[in-house]
Formats: sequence, C-alpha cells, structure tokens
Amino acid sequence: MMEEMLTLEKFEEASEVLNGVIRETKLVYSEFLSAQSGNKVYIKPENMQLTGAYKVRGAYYTMSTLTKEERDRGVITASAGNHAQGVAYAAQCYGCKATIVMPTTTPLMKVNRTKSYGAEVVLYGDVYDEACAHAYELADEYGYTFIHPFDDLRVATGQGTIAMEIFKELPLVDYILVPIGGGGLATGVSTLAKLLNPKIQVIGVEPAKANCMQVSLEKGEVTSLPTVNTIADGTAVKTPGRNIFPYIQKNLDGVITVEDDELIVAFLDMVENHKMVVENSGLLTVAALKHLDVQNKKVVSILSGGNMDIITMSSVVQQGLIFRDRIFTVSIYLPDKPGELHKVSGILARESGNVIKLEYNQFVTTNRNSAVELTITLEAFGTEHKHQILGALTKEGYNPRLVMARL
Repeated sequence: MMEEMLTLEKFEEASEVLNGVIRETKLVYSEFLSAQSGNKVYIKPENMQLTGAYKVRGAYYTMSTLTKEERDRGVITASAGNHAQGVAYAAQCYGCKATIVMPTTTPLMKVNRTKSYGAEVVLYGDVYDEACAHAYELADEYGYTFIHPFDDLRVATGQGTIAMEIFKELPLVDYILVPIGGGGLATGVSTLAKLLNPKIQVIGVEPAKANCMQVSLEKGEVTSLPTVNTIADGTAVKTPGRNIFPYIQKNLDGVITVEDDELIVAFLDMVENHKMVVENSGLLTVAALKHLDVQNKKVVSILSGGNMDIITMSSVVQQGLIFRDRIFTVSIYLPDKPGELHKVSGILARESGNVIKLEYNQFVTTNRNSAVELTITLEAFGTEHKHQILGALTKEGYNPRLVMARL
C-alpha cells in the first residue's frame, strides 16, 4: 500500500474527491509576518476550513476509499479534536455510524462540535496515545473500521492536497512550514511537494515538549516520548506514525521546535494583524518563522486549525498581554497614613497607567506605621511605558518591585 498511495495520481484523485466538499482556503500574504521575518510570508488558513481544520481532508478522502461493508460496520477513531470532527463529518455525509475516542483533556468545544455531527464520543485517557489504545480495543470488540488520525497513507494523501493548492497559487514557493503531531500532514505535504518540486524545502514544526518526530528522526527510528506537555493539544503526541515515518525521513528537510510561550505571542499576532483565531497547534508555523534562518524567500505557513475554546482563548490572551508588558503587577511599601494612596494614584494617573486591580495589605509587618504593602496590577502600552511608570514611582521615593501578574 505504501507505494500505491502516496503517488501523484493518488494525490490528484484525493483532490478531485474533495472538490466541492471542502472550503477553498486561498493563501493570504502577511505584511506583518513578512516584515518580522525578512521573507515573503503567506499563510494557508486551514483554520477557516470546514470543521475548523485541515483534518477533514484526510478523513473524507479515506472514507471515500472504504467499501460498503467497512462503512456498514461503523467507523472509529481517536483524536484530540480536529480529526474527530473530520471523521464525524465524513461519516455523516456517507450515512454511517462514527465513534470517536477523545482524551479527557480535550477542550469542550471540540467535544461538542464532534457530537454535533452525529458521532458518539467516548472520553478516555489523559493524552491522545491513551485514547488511541482504547479506540483499538473498541474496534476489536465491536468490529468497527478504524481510521487512524495520522498513521494511515490514505489519510496522509488527503492531507497532502494542501501542497497541491499551495503550488497552484504560488508555484515558486521556497519553504513550506507544516505543524507535526503524529506526522500525517507533514507526510502528505512533504511527499507531494517533493514530487512537484524536489528543490522545495519542507520544514516540520513541533512543540518543544512534544517533539516525538524530531527525536525519532535523530535516532533513525520511531521513538516514543515518556511524556508530553504542551498547550498545543492537537500536537500532543508521544509516538509518531510508523507507516508514514519512511516518507518523513525521505521528504522532510528538518524540524523546528518552539516553546509554548512563543505560541501565546503568535496568537496575539494573528488576532491583532489578521483578525484570525488560530488554535495553538496551528500557530506552530507562525512561531517558527523567527527560527527560520533564511532571508528573501517565499515561505508558506500552514495554519492547521482554529478550534479553540473560549476559556483557553481567554487564558492565552491574558498571558500574551503579560508577555508583551501590556499588563504587569508591581508591589510597593508605603506608610499607613492618610493621603499615601492618593499620592500613588496621582503618580499613576500622571504617567497614564490604567489600574486594573489594587490589593492593600496592612499586615505585611507588625508595625503598620512603618509600612503596608500596596500591590497594583496595571495596564500599559508596552515595555517602554511600563519602565516609565516604574521610574516615576522610584523617583517619588517608592521602591517598586515587580511580582507575578495578578489578574
């Protein structure tokens, strides 16, 4: 099957099957990201795709290759959310039963969206790998047809149609950045890209604490991580795919890893500059642009999905504002006597510092007349403005001490 599936003919077949089923996600040139990186950066907004992610491509194409008997048995898969929705949607289109096993940590929005397509959802395990093992058990017990989220060459073929669309719009593309969880997307995109232009550079991007593909490539064999820990839940995979690994070895030109903090900043960049909500896994390729050591190249960053729940979004926005020094908390000591609080507020008003929160602790010492603690959370315009406020407090005789922001 390996030699039969990932061929130019199969990629073209998948593209035809998906025509009229998926949304058209045309490349968007990013002036902001281009200026930041020194390259001509285009984003492939699969966060705007049907079901909110690229996964519907591989799921629907694979469903189209199943026999009637395989569909009649019902399908099952394991997924942290995006493949789940893709399989659920495809099963609904083909009129067959779908059972989806999802980790218990899956964002509620992804669970509810999967159910909305008529699938039965089973929550099991803390990470994808545990959910997948349980899905295999259920498949054996009930005879379901298993559709693997990434270690299936049919799925990888469907995902690879992204590369065909990129080349149609940008034939002279130099670099394609692709997120990696288990490796299905990277397999399809890198294999087709090399078929269309062997000189193209396809770079995978993983979370620094979920870099199973990078470790596997370094060791020359599929390797499991003992643990994964990342806010990019869609790429929190311990073990990459074994069937697809030879294609990754042959066609992927490297792996970049990014820290979770970088994803938080990338989220704000996309919201502020492109008015787009992109989930953390989808932001991997945006964060990776700062690590790409090239200039004046045509670079495409694949935004793999946009299924982020409101609670996660709120947390990311708050953390992003803290990282950018738009919000900070400062602690100062002042005598417990009338007028001191008014004096401090006057300084902050003069420096245009917007107070978000105040905490007044009279019991920080046994001698209240000597000192009480005032903890202030402020909104600023950025790092320069933050230091301006701190400098003003220092000049007036206070000794401001930065503490962890308290929102």
